[in-house]
Amino acid sequence: FMDVKLQNKKRLAKYLKETQGVDIDVNTLFDVQVKRIHEYKRQLLNVLHAIHLYIQIKEGREILPRTIFIGGKSAPGYWMAKQIIRLANAVGAVVNSDPDCKGKLALVFLENYRVSFAEKIIPAADLSEQISTAGLEASGTGNMKFMVNGALTLGTMDGANVEIVEEVGRENAFIFGLTSDEIIKIEEEHTYNPQKYIERNPGLAKVLNQLVDGTYDPTHQLFRELYESLVYGIEGNRADVYYVLADFDAYCEARRLSGEAFQDRKRWAKMAILNIACSGKFSSDRTIEDYVKDIWKVKRVKV
Repeated sequence: FMDVKLQNKKRLAKYLKETQGVDIDVNTLFDVQVKRIHEYKRQLLNVLHAIHLYIQIKEGREILPRTIFIGGKSAPGYWMAKQIIRLANAVGAVVNSDPDCKGKLALVFLENYRVSFAEKIIPAADLSEQISTAGLEASGTGNMKFMVNGALTLGTMDGANVEIVEEVGRENAFIFGLTSDEIIKIEEEHTYNPQKYIERNPGLAKVLNQLVDGTYDPTHQLFRELYESLVYGIEGNRADVYYVLADFDAYCEARRLSGEAFQDRKRWAKMAILNIACSGKFSSDRTIEDYVKDIWKVKRVKV
C-alpha cells in the first residue's frame, strides 16, 4: 500500500518539476489543501501555520518534515481570496529557497488547479486539509475523494467531515477546533476577542508580525489588509470573522500529531487503509438513493 502511495507521490513530483519547475521531496508528508479559495475555507490558517513552522526552523528547532500543497482558484472579484493566493506564493518563495528548510519544509502553490490536475494530486496526498470554519461548509465532496484514495483527514467537525469520522472513527483522523455550536454561542454572546489569543501566544504574535515586517514583502504593505482583517477588522467587519486565530493553537497541535503519526509508517498505513475500507458510504449509488428517497421523493420505476 505504501509503495503505491510512493509511486503516486513520485508521479506528482515529476509533473510539478516539468510544469512549475519545483523540486519535491517525496519522503516528506504530503499535506494537501485543494479547493476554491475562500476566507471561510481558511487557506489563510494553513499559510499562517507554514510561517509558524518556518520561524521554528529559523530559531533552530526541529520540525517533522512536511510538504504543504495549496491549490485552488478564487472568484474574479474576490480581493481577499486573491491576497491569500499571493501570500501563499510569497511564503513559498521564501521557504523553498532557504537552505535551512531543505528536507524539512516546503510550501507549493499548485497552479491552475482543475480536475485533470486533481487526478494527480489526490492519489499522492497523505493528509487531507478540511479546515473550514465549523458551521460554514455546506457538505464537501473533496474530502470524500481524498478518503477513498487513502489520505487521512485533518479538519474541523463540519460538513462531510462529520460523516467521515462517523465511518472511520475519530482515532483515524485529526480533528481540531471550535464546533459549530461553540461558534453560535460566541456569536450570540458577542464575546469573541482575537486580541486575547495574540496576547497569550507569542508564537502567534510572531507569525502575524511577519505578514507586515517585510519578510515576504519588502514594501511592508502588500499583506497589511490580511493582517488587519485578523487583528483589527476592516470595512465594518469585526476582526477575524472566520475564527482563524481562535483555532490556531488547536490546528498547530493537530498538525503536530499528524506529523508524529506519519513517522510510524506501519501505523500510518493502517490508518490510511482503514479510511479506504470505510469509504463505501460515499459511493454515488448511496448518495443518489438518498436524494431519491429524502429530497426528490421519486417512486422507483421497475424496468
